Amino acid sequence: MSTDMAASTRPAERANFAGRLAGWASKARPFLSIPIVLGLWEGIIVFFAVEPFVFPAPTAIAVALVNGLFGGSYISGLQVTLTEIGAGFALGSVTGLGLGILLVSVPMLNRVVFPWVVAIQTVPKVAIAPLMVVWFGFGIQSKILIVALTCLFPVLVNTIAGLRSTDPDRVALVRALCGSRWQLLRYVHLPSALPYIFAGLNTAIVFAVIGAIVGEFVGARSGIGVLILQANYNLDLAAVFALLTLIAIVGVLLNIAVRFIERKICFWNARSSS
Repeated sequence: MSTDMAASTRPAERANFAGRLAGWASKARPFLSIPIVLGLWEGIIVFFAVEPFVFPAPTAIAVALVNGLFGGSYISGLQVTLTEIGAGFALGSVTGLGLGILLVSVPMLNRVVFPWVVAIQTVPKVAIAPLMVVWFGFGIQSKILIVALTCLFPVLVNTIAGLRSTDPDRVALVRALCGSRWQLLRYVHLPSALPYIFAGLNTAIVFAVIGAIVGEFVGARSGIGVLILQANYNLDLAAVFALLTLIAIVGVLLNIAVRFIERKICFWNARSSS
């Protein structure tokens, strides 16, 4: 009997293992192109004898990245940039969420305020950044505000879209049970809007990285953007590419972190589990 049961469970175990293996393979597939691209890149640089100050090879970029990280300059600059990204993202997201709830709750305010928000968002952040530096100085405060302005609009628009997509039958049910406006918002509107809100947060976290670097380009004492400008002035393109690689990795990791939080909070949403 036990032998028959063990034999019957083996195909199921093999099927489960094959399923897990296929899942791992599908997740690893996007990374398979990386060594191919880097190998072709290195080969072209060596074959055509391209000068490092024109276009660096991947090996030179890797050496610059390792030297910068172990030398400490990249770490200190990254700490400043991450502080700007984190504080600006939090400020812009909370402001966008609160403003979105307010505009949906007060339609008259929506007609008055929303065009101003769109107008501010239309102005390029490169044009706003010098004003922030003049008003708030070369410190971290001006960069935080630039990042916040960059993150505000996607969170605001998605919050408004999410709150307006609530099932009217659920709203009618809560009102029939004499639920308050706060209960309606907490138990009906916000849960329905969470997938939309996280869509805005996923966009905002990428914009936050861009906003921080743009702010540092315009005027800053430290940060990854300052290091990129210094390396560019010195024609050290290997260091420039190394810093760009570092900030790209940071952006990907931050986006993954937001998506992980989304999967934990919006566990009922099929899109967040993908």
